[in-house]
Parts: sequence; C-alpha cells; structure tokens
Amino acid sequence: MSDLAKIPVTIVTGFLGAGKTTLIRHLIETSKGHRLAVIVNEFGDVGVDGEILRNCAIPDCPAENIVELANGCICCTVADDFIPTIGALLDLDPVPEHILIETSGLALPKPLLKAFDWPAIRSRVTVDGVVALADAEAVAAGRFAPDIDRVDAQRLADESIDHETPLAEVFEDQVACADIVLLTKPDLAGREGVAQARAIVERETPRAVPVLEVQDGAVGAQALLGIGAAAEDDLASRPSHHDGVLEHDHEDFDTIVVDVPEADNADDLVARVEALAREQNILRVKGYASVRGKPMRLLVQGVGTRVRHQFDRAWAPGENRLGRLVVIAEHDDIDPDAIRSILVPEEPVP
Repeated sequence: MSDLAKIPVTIVTGFLGAGKTTLIRHLIETSKGHRLAVIVNEFGDVGVDGEILRNCAIPDCPAENIVELANGCICCTVADDFIPTIGALLDLDPVPEHILIETSGLALPKPLLKAFDWPAIRSRVTVDGVVALADAEAVAAGRFAPDIDRVDAQRLADESIDHETPLAEVFEDQVACADIVLLTKPDLAGREGVAQARAIVERETPRAVPVLEVQDGAVGAQALLGIGAAAEDDLASRPSHHDGVLEHDHEDFDTIVVDVPEADNADDLVARVEALAREQNILRVKGYASVRGKPMRLLVQGVGTRVRHQFDRAWAPGENRLGRLVVIAEHDDIDPDAIRSILVPEEPVP
C-alpha cells in the first residue's frame, strides 16, 4: 500500500500543562470538513482531557471517534492499548481521514513512532508529523527540572551539559522527535521569555524544525496537518535518551485522585490549589469542581502555582456534583494525606 493510501496520524506531545488538549480542541472545532478521530492518553484515573474533547464533538469528529487510553503511558502499553485502539478506529465506517494522538505529558514519542511498524497497522497508517508543545514561560524558567535556578543556569551556559533529571529528559526527547514545535502561552512568558525558550528549544533540536508561538491553541490545521513526514521511517534523525533501552517506566512520578466537596466560590478552590503547589511541590493539577450556587461545572487546570479555571458546561440533571482533581508529582514528593488536607478543608466544629 502506498503512503498516499495510508491514513495520516499526527502525534501531539508536550510537557504537563503545555496546552495539548486546547490545541486539539481548536483543531476539532476548525477542521473544516476533515473527518477526524482522536486518541487521548491521560496520566491518572480520571478522564479529564477526553471529556473536554468529547464536549466539543462535531459531525466531522463525533464523540465515538474520541477514544481515551487511561491504563498507563501510551508508549509503555503499545501492545495492550494502542495497537487495538488504532485498529478499531481504522475499522470505523466511515474511516477517519486523519487521526490525532494526544500523548500524556510523560510519554516519550519515539517508542510510539516505533509502534507504527507493527504488522497489524504499518500498511494502513503513517505518522504525518510529530507536534511538540512547550510552555514558553516554563521552558524559559527551567520548570521541568527539580532545581530550577541551577539547571536553568547550566543549560544556558553549557550546550553540552548532560541532563540527569527525568523531567528534563522527557522534554528533550519530545523536542528532538518533533517536526514542529509550538511555544504556548507567550503572553505569560513575555518577549524575553519567548526568546529564551526559543533558544533552548532550538539548542535541543537535532535538525532544523519550525518553532512557532501559539496563543490558546489557535493555529490553523493547514500548518499542522499534511506535513507528510512519514516519521516512522525517519527514526535515525530523532535521537532519544532512551535509544537502545528496551523499555522505560514512570516510577519517578505518582498521581492521586482527590474528591473535593462543593466549594463556596471558585477563588477559594484556586487558592487551595495554589497553596498545594507551594507547599507540596506539585507538578500538575487538573479536574472538575462544583461551586455552590453555580449551575455550571468548574474546570481547573494547574501547572505549578499557575492555575487557570473556567466554567465549561452545565451540570446535567441528576448528575453527581462531586468534584474530582488529579494531582501529579514526582514520586518522592507526593504525600496523599498532606495533599488531601489542603484540598479538602475540615468542616468547622459546631
């Protein structure tokens, strides 16, 4: 089967909170006739990103074309989850014209590229391109490493430095595998921060790739779809820290799910999430909450102490208005009891 007959796949990767779901949501809503399917790989037990995308389903990308993989990192569960899921999408009628894959923030893209050589799918799909998102402010500040100031200074001063931290390696592997890199949230980084982030990204890319600034996922499908990279046949130009390693794991990271009671107001909940990041060194918080007196559900997305929130949809009649937040931290930093004590305030004693 020629490449022209294969279904193109775009892999969207990027560190935690870089804006992958926002980008895919924009692509769905502006697809202009492309018949899309989406695979969402979440880290944690609660499907937040998948539900966000299903809420914006359109005829060219109906809810049944949006599939969530929540059994672990997509690059670690290729045989059990990814290959069967791709096969199921290819058996849809009508078949998708383009498949988008949103990896978890912890996924390494290269093992996923290698999966496209599996006999069950290699004649039917091709990797049209790998899009890596990088939060410009976070990259400029070096937030993907535990010792921000020290690692940031070393990175800027020494181009040959060997990064040892897991977060840095994930970031570098994602950028090195990319056909295009999007610097997100440039408004928060400012011009100097964007320039610094761009320099860091360009230093990490083994080949010349476009690096674009993107605000709120607003980039046209024509820039991201139809790259024609056939990335599965171009592995040698996409080096990884894990080349030669048979497998990798994510034991450096842990996740817990916290049920949160109805908040008195949105600002109170946001303050608790910010306090959690300050006191417990949390990487990421995402999920939903109920606010007393509000008919709509509150979507919460936190990266470090930066927390964004919005009311995303009305609670359905009879729906349980219990809030649930997924909290992600490095393994040694996670303290479930301390996390719950911050997010779930004690009831006042009468």
